[in-house]
Amino acid sequence: MTMIAKVAEPTTADLAPAAALFHGLADPTRLLILRHLRSGEHKVRELTEHLGLAQSTVSAHLSCLRDCGLVDSRPVGRASLFSLAEADGLEAMLVAAEALLAATGREMTLGAHHWHESHGTVAGTP
Repeated sequence: MTMIAKVAEPTTADLAPAAALFHGLADPTRLLILRHLRSGEHKVRELTEHLGLAQSTVSAHLSCLRDCGLVDSRPVGRASLFSLAEADGLEAMLVAAEALLAATGREMTLGAHHWHESHGTVAGTP
């Protein structure tokens, strides 16, 4: 006789990290920020210029993205450079999201934007 072990259903506490991740992805502005960061590190100033948003707004969204593990930052002088924490994993998830959106009749591209020479940094470098 084969015994099958029952797997306990996850609790809401068990699912909190996944909920935080999806919360991070649930705002169009945060998706735009992630899209920009897919091309390389950005300073808050660069993101505010590209998105046309206030520094406080961009900083609040970056804080949310950092809290849910999607974004990392490192200090450079008086500024911070923000980058994707898990670029390959995010890329795979966004490709899957594009496929799901297409399957539901809402096709769109969540791909990376083209690098702009106006950035003060070079894509992928400090």
